[in-house]
Amino acid sequence: MIQRIQSLYLLVVTLLMSLTLFMPIATFGVAGETFELTAFTLSCGEASQSTIWMGIMLVMATALPLVTIFLFKRRTLQIRLCAVEIILLLGSLVMIGLYYWLTSRIFEGVAIDHRQFGWAAPMPILAIVVTYLASRAIFKDEVLVRSLDRIR
Repeated sequence: MIQRIQSLYLLVVTLLMSLTLFMPIATFGVAGETFELTAFTLSCGEASQSTIWMGIMLVMATALPLVTIFLFKRRTLQIRLCAVEIILLLGSLVMIGLYYWLTSRIFEGVAIDHRQFGWAAPMPILAIVVTYLASRAIFKDEVLVRSLDRIR
């Protein structure tokens, strides 16, 4: 049911997290070279280091709201899946912070020209807010349906 507001919220979460999968999360300038942290790799030119666990968590955080949209007849399960999504998003934020910190620690002895978060880094924070809004809208629907059942 795409016409429900919570479905639109969950679709926005899916879009935000899919942007996180394909955009750079952070960039590091070290000794004239630019390292880029993405969902699955930390790369500089041809050399790359795998960040597969962060990528897996981000893929799960992308797929779960899309699955939740199609469970519109089971609202209590949707609320629980929204809670799981928020936990996944918090975990992905921790992973992003951890990889950012560890990457800056790797270059500790070398002069770092610049280091900055990319556009994809704040996307999980926005997704947490939108997931919370979706959860509230689902709960309001559940309360409405239960009150209508009580009247009958």
